[in-house]
Amino acid sequence: MAGQQFQYDDSGNTYYYFLASLVGLIVIPATYYLWPRDQTAEHLKSLAEVHGRCLWYRLRLKSQQSIVPTLKKAALLFGWFVFLLLCYKVSTLDREHHQPYNPYEILNLKQGSSLSEVKRAYHVLSLKHHPDKGGDEATFIVIATAYAALTNAESRQNWEHFGNPDGPGEIRFGIALPAWIVDKNNSMLVLLVYGLGFMVIIPVIVGQWWYRSTGYNGEILINTTQLFLHFMYKTPSMNMKRLAMVLTAACEFDPNHSEATIRPTDNTEVPELIRKLGNIDIKKKEPPFHCPYSLKARALVLAHLAHMKVSENLDEDQIFVLRKSPALLQEMVTAGSRLTAMACRLGVKAHWLVSIENTMKLSQMIVQGLQETKSPLLQLPHIEEEHLRFFVSRKHKVQMLQDLAGLRHANRRSMLRFLQDEKYDEVMAVLGSFPHLTMETKLQVLDDEDSNNITAGSIATVTVTLTRKNMADMFEKDQEAKPYVADIDDGQADLNKNKTKLWQKDRRTKSKRKKQPMKKSTPAPASKAKQANGNVAGNEVVKKEDNEEASDKDSESDEGEANKDSTSERDEESTKQRDTEVDKMAGDEGEEWEALQQSIQRRNRALLDTKSKVTHPVYSLYFPEQKQEWWWLYIADRQEQTLVSIPHHVCSLKDTEEVELQFQAPSKKGNYQYSVILRSDSYMGLDQIKPLKLEVHEAKAMPDNEPQWDIPETDEEGEDLEDSDRESNKDEYEDND
Repeated sequence: MAGQQFQYDDSGNTYYYFLASLVGLIVIPATYYLWPRDQTAEHLKSLAEVHGRCLWYRLRLKSQQSIVPTLKKAALLFGWFVFLLLCYKVSTLDREHHQPYNPYEILNLKQGSSLSEVKRAYHVLSLKHHPDKGGDEATFIVIATAYAALTNAESRQNWEHFGNPDGPGEIRFGIALPAWIVDKNNSMLVLLVYGLGFMVIIPVIVGQWWYRSTGYNGEILINTTQLFLHFMYKTPSMNMKRLAMVLTAACEFDPNHSEATIRPTDNTEVPELIRKLGNIDIKKKEPPFHCPYSLKARALVLAHLAHMKVSENLDEDQIFVLRKSPALLQEMVTAGSRLTAMACRLGVKAHWLVSIENTMKLSQMIVQGLQETKSPLLQLPHIEEEHLRFFVSRKHKVQMLQDLAGLRHANRRSMLRFLQDEKYDEVMAVLGSFPHLTMETKLQVLDDEDSNNITAGSIATVTVTLTRKNMADMFEKDQEAKPYVADIDDGQADLNKNKTKLWQKDRRTKSKRKKQPMKKSTPAPASKAKQANGNVAGNEVVKKEDNEEASDKDSESDEGEANKDSTSERDEESTKQRDTEVDKMAGDEGEEWEALQQSIQRRNRALLDTKSKVTHPVYSLYFPEQKQEWWWLYIADRQEQTLVSIPHHVCSLKDTEEVELQFQAPSKKGNYQYSVILRSDSYMGLDQIKPLKLEVHEAKAMPDNEPQWDIPETDEEGEDLEDSDRESNKDEYEDND
């Protein structure tokens, strides 16, 4: 009976298959995750004109000069070299192709040849390959075996059933491992490696991954989310100081929960930094604000906003804290939105709007490295606080970046006269790269017959279309003789140099009107009587003409009505009016149907499409990491200080973007004044507020009898009812008899 045989690779040829697979499984994922993703030198050079002075740009250049990315690339390239070498080795191996045993092919015969033909073929081949005749012995053995298989009945039967004249053989399993692995001398070493790999290393890696995945909510720790919810609920209206305390109390800055580090020098450097700042209350015992990690993170954030230099050890920790802050602030906005939604479900007024908006402002402050009271103009390079006095003059008062971009070139250059030409060009290049957004809103009720009618309690949808351009477009408009609002007077004066001014014309006309009665002589009473009679006569003439025109119109209308065919023409006009009304209704329904289909398509695209979050790099002089332009879009009630819709984080605005904001209309009818607010998470002074008027009507009453449920009777049912009526009438007639 056939057995089984395991055969290891003593020559080491098939072992290359296993080794190439193992190296490929390691090298390919390692390249994807560990390859340095720093931008190329050419791309950095293209950003140097605008972002050359930014901290993140200088850190990126320094990281390219570091040896760590070079070592990573060298190790990964060496791994790929080994992998390709093994693949080449595998491709050049001599593989034994297993072919089924066929004695007819060995004897050069056709399938099913007769016994005489088999003997004749064997005789010819034996004369050629017999060892006594100078032939090959191995070839002759194969020929003899084939002859025996075809001439012997038992061998022929074994070949037909098992493919082998000798009957069933052993089943061999080839293992692509060298034989020294199962050698007795190496058994302890192999067992030790197996135990470390599969019982220690792999379980530890999987356990750490599972522990981190269960402790994180995306990129944020679950403990941090719970902490934000607690303090948001405790203090609905938080100021900037309180928000900074809550932000720096996040568990991401605690070394026990994250990769944050504690240095021996913190015991001396952190208290010294706190003394320099002077606005941190150390004696406050409210947990976790008094913890050392929270005090350290708060001092580093406040030092960043105050442009205060820190030591080299604290500089690394400050970079770590600042890089984590935007995502944490976004989580704080989400926490406030959740609390607002829960309060709305319970029917309680939610007053977290102040905290949410202050959180958004704090994000702008941290990215730009400016305090709340500082001017947005300080976001530009080469402009310090001592230069702000140049932005206020008799003609112009520039407070925002838009004001500076809207000035004419001559006025802007004279205002920035303290800058040299090179620095002025750099300021203009940076200002031209800043975003200039326009916002269009459309209010409607989707999935409703009358989409423009807002009823009490209905779900209203505000479709906001955002268009992003550079502020350099405002420079181009200025060159096209479209002056900014601050320069309208000067522009009109230049265009109308030779023309008299409007206020001068008004004065001249007034003076003329006043001087006219002075020049005329005093009229006689007779003239007054004549004028009075003339006026009366004129009035009478006008009345007569009006009466004549009215009589003419009446006569024309009477004639027109008389000329008409009384019934036929009126019927035609009524049918035409009905047709036009039906066409209008059909057109309105078609437009509503198209709008509904477009909204459904937008929702489907939003669910299926994964848009890139790479939009435009933010110009930030003091932020240590490259930041992309993102925005918050929401609807709020400024009078009640409440949030109407959940803030939507717009992360894919490159040129244009459509966002749908949904909210529930008030339960009482009336006129409401809301605001659609767009806030940047990176720039100061670029926020936009657009009013949204909401007219809420009473909800439609539900009809008692819906027409779609009035099912007409069929013919069979009608016949059955008629038969039953006839039978009842017969019974009544018989009773009467």
